[in-house]
Amino acid sequence: MSFLQVAIGGAVGAMLRHATLQAVAAPWGTLGINVMGSFLIGLLFVPAGRMGLSPLLLTGILGGFTTFSAFSLDTLRLWQGGAVATAAVYVLGSVLLSLAAVAAGAALFHQLATRGLA
Repeated sequence: MSFLQVAIGGAVGAMLRHATLQAVAAPWGTLGINVMGSFLIGLLFVPAGRMGLSPLLLTGILGGFTTFSAFSLDTLRLWQGGAVATAAVYVLGSVLLSLAAVAAGAALFHQLATRGLA
């Protein structure tokens, strides 16, 4: 059953990533996707585990939505295109903002849980 959850979630996440990149082009669309995905995984990892939905939500949807390979390709394209400073800003922004987002999501879940809302 978990493989089916991952497959369905992965398809949904990949479609969401594609739609987002149609609206906001790479590399900045990819940055936004990874930051949002980091926030959501921080917010959902505890409740998803409790509900048995980690394969669907975390591995599937968020795994399909966020992508390190696209981040790496975007960085390479910037670098090879001579936009070395932009590539550096993109790498630092992606890592730091995604770390901050996962921490913010986890903190939000903790606040909701202490109020009995999660």
